[in-house]
Amino acid sequence: KSANPQWREQFDFHYFSDRKDILDIEVWRKDNKKHEELLGTCHVDITALPTKQTNCLELPLEKHPGSLLMLIAVAPCTGVSISDLCVCPLGDPNERQQISQRYCIRNSFRDMKDVGFLQVKVLKAVDLMAADFSGKSDPFCVLELGNDMLQTHTVYKNLNPEWNKVFTFPIKDIHDVLEVTVFDEDGDKPPDFLGKVAIPLLSV
Repeated sequence: KSANPQWREQFDFHYFSDRKDILDIEVWRKDNKKHEELLGTCHVDITALPTKQTNCLELPLEKHPGSLLMLIAVAPCTGVSISDLCVCPLGDPNERQQISQRYCIRNSFRDMKDVGFLQVKVLKAVDLMAADFSGKSDPFCVLELGNDMLQTHTVYKNLNPEWNKVFTFPIKDIHDVLEVTVFDEDGDKPPDFLGKVAIPLLSV
C-alpha cells in the first residue's frame, strides 16, 4: 500500500569474465497471490560504472511513471569461486594449511566479518522430472546463500546430469541456509522448477 516503497535490500552478483553485462531490473506490484502487474523496467550498463566506489543512481522506469533509487558498487570478487572438480581450491595442501592458520583460535577476533567460507561440490542429479515433450529436461543447478547466488552450466536432454563443479562462498552469517535448486532451462521462457533442498549452515 505504498507509492514510495523502501526495500533497503542488498544483493551480490559475481563476475568471472570481462564480458559486457547489463543489469535488468523489474518492479512489480502484487494485489494477492494470483495477480501481479509489471510497474516498469530499467537497465544499467555495469561496464560503464566506475569501479571500487559506490555509485548512486536514480533510474527512471521505462514506459511507466516513477523511478528507482539504487546504490551500485563494482568491486573485485573476494572469496567467491567456481571451478572444476579436478582443480578444487581446497585440493592443494598448502592452501589448506593457510586456511587452518587463518581460522585458528588465536586469529578468531582479527577480522570479525570473516566468519569463514563454504565450499560446495555439485556432482550430479539422479532421476529428475521430465519437463520437455521429448521426455527429457535441460537441467541446471542454482546455489543461494544469503543474497549470494551462483549456478552451474546446463546439461541438455538429460535426466541424470553431471555438473562436477566446485563453488566457494564467503560466509557472512552462520545462521544462513544454503538453498540448492534445480531448474529446467526453457529458452526465452522462465525456467521450470525441478526440485530443491535447503541445508542450514549450522547443520554442516
